[in-house]
Amino acid sequence: MTVYEADLPGVGKKFEVELDDERRLVIVIHNTGRRELFVRADPDADAEKLFEVSDRLARQVGTILEGAYFQPIRTETIDTVLSDDTLIEWARVQPESSLVGGTLAETRLRQELGVSVIAVQRGEETITNPGPETRIEPDDTLVVLGSQTACRRLDDLAAGGTDGESGA
Repeated sequence: MTVYEADLPGVGKKFEVELDDERRLVIVIHNTGRRELFVRADPDADAEKLFEVSDRLARQVGTILEGAYFQPIRTETIDTVLSDDTLIEWARVQPESSLVGGTLAETRLRQELGVSVIAVQRGEETITNPGPETRIEPDDTLVVLGSQTACRRLDDLAAGGTDGESGA
């Protein structure tokens, strides 16, 4: 996803967000706080106005979209953004993952990937603050803290892929 930003002198700022296909979401934030939302069918098409909201309503909707009130559970991973590059993420360990059977110490997730395992969900049980001797089992969900890059690398390992950078 790419976001384009442009100053609109005397008006405010314009943001264009690439969506999954050719479409773009266009958000104009006026100096007054008012927001206008448009959709553009393709980069060369004219934008069609969807709606307009006040500053207060935009902030309330933004908070809802951010997940402050409710965070849905996704089937693959869940992540909570703590800062620009720090996440708490839930990664399900697939039976074919190289992590299966290893302890937290043996897998060296902190040293090799840069993620800290803060909990392990195993069935109905949650192991909080697991020690280095905690063994990873198939279908465990690792709750980790780390950078976005480190969490993505863990996702690959947990899914059964290999991490080309660390050899973990």
